[in-house]
Amino acid sequence: MSPKNQVVWNEEEWNLFEQDAHSRAVSLSDPEGWRLIVRASRKIMRLYTTSFFIVSRFLPRMKRDQVEIIYASVRYPDEVVDTFPLTPSEKLERLNAWAGAYDTALQCKTLGDALRANVPCFLAAFAEVIRNNRIPPEHYCDFLAAMRRDVVPRPYDTLDDLINSYIHGSAIVVGYFLAHVYGAATPDDFPRALQSARDLGIGLQLTNFLRDIVEDHNRERMYLPVDLLRSEGLEHADVRDPAHRDAYLRVVKKLAAVASVHYTSASRQLDAFDSDSRIAIQACIKVYGRLNQRILENDHGIAVRESVSFREKWAVLPASKYWKIPLACLKP
Repeated sequence: MSPKNQVVWNEEEWNLFEQDAHSRAVSLSDPEGWRLIVRASRKIMRLYTTSFFIVSRFLPRMKRDQVEIIYASVRYPDEVVDTFPLTPSEKLERLNAWAGAYDTALQCKTLGDALRANVPCFLAAFAEVIRNNRIPPEHYCDFLAAMRRDVVPRPYDTLDDLINSYIHGSAIVVGYFLAHVYGAATPDDFPRALQSARDLGIGLQLTNFLRDIVEDHNRERMYLPVDLLRSEGLEHADVRDPAHRDAYLRVVKKLAAVASVHYTSASRQLDAFDSDSRIAIQACIKVYGRLNQRILENDHGIAVRESVSFREKWAVLPASKYWKIPLACLKP
């Protein structure tokens, strides 16, 4: 999720920020503590993701606040496995402690109760999102399980194996969190909204995998399915070897085409969501769909990390709402 090769906060800085927010929120009423934690979560989102921060500005305030909480609750585990310079055993220790705090938060009845039980403030607020939106709590356990798999990575035999064993926890369930917050157009539309969220999660994760192959290789991870690699004679090939450039490109383009199908499917189900959430979802589909198209058209090799410029991100947003972006970016 985080920008590759870019350390935003080290572990000490993250902990100091969280502890400061926690110490201030624990002395407040639940509504005041919630607002403080939302503001802290918004800062995290602004620092770590330009794209998601921008598109989330088009959500109604109550939904946007919850989305920011969700983002903060998944950001820390991702930093543990990707950024903080920890040994595998230390990473698992951090993740297990975080999972234990999540269980404690679920057992508490209020935000204040969770804070007084020394639950990290972002998890304490996230438990409120879980309860208020009736999100199955096991979804976050699936997310943490995917993070643990990144600590001790393994190859994935097929695309189905990759989706079911990893993408489900790393991206699909996060999409489910958001779908519950976004809401459906009608109760009968909610299953379609979940399907759209699933398709978008698969598309986003595949696109991120495809532009970060070399970086993931440096972390001893390989998300390209073994059967596709084997079909090109790449099962044991070094991704940095120029001799394998064209073969890797063919695998990348096959998976980018799969991602494109999922973006299209997610877009076709957009009407299943509550109308006040569709602009944000559609903007996300367009931004990442454009990035995925760039990967499809790339002939430079996997060493070139594709991106979408701020100007292109701006272009997918409705012109009538442009005023929201500078206000959001300038607000301290």
